Amino acid sequence: MNNVPMTVAGEAALRAELEHLKKVERPRISDAIADAREHGDLKENAEYHAAREQQSFAEGRIMEIEGKLAGAQVIDVTQIAKTGKVIFGTTVSLLNVETDDEVTYKIVGEDEADVKNNLISIGSPIARALIGKEEGDVVVVRAPGGEIEYEIDDVQHI
Repeated sequence: MNNVPMTVAGEAALRAELEHLKKVERPRISDAIADAREHGDLKENAEYHAAREQQSFAEGRIMEIEGKLAGAQVIDVTQIAKTGKVIFGTTVSLLNVETDDEVTYKIVGEDEADVKNNLISIGSPIARALIGKEEGDVVVVRAPGGEIEYEIDDVQHI
């Protein structure tokens, strides 16, 4: 299995979700199944079938998270020498050359990406264009809406 890059915060969020699923959801679902069994005929027991479906989803998610954590390469960008280069985990402030609009993105792993919170995936077109560049460089991002030129204004290792 290939190592998948993940930030420290991303790993912590997955571990917290995994713990919640194992320590809170599993027992709750087991109790719901036990309660539903007490109501008699399982063939026509909607509560029982709903609880079993919840159990299936929870167990699937637990397996998925465990797999992601097993294949994760956790990268702590604060422990890497600050070079001014854009690397995985850095926060980058960009200036749109054409419109002078400024935007800030943090480059994170695939599972952590959330564009609404300015967390972009390492595999996104913007991140691919930025990786390896330095403050002051101008990069061209090939986006679905066309090419956009950005100047790298600031690179932070936070």
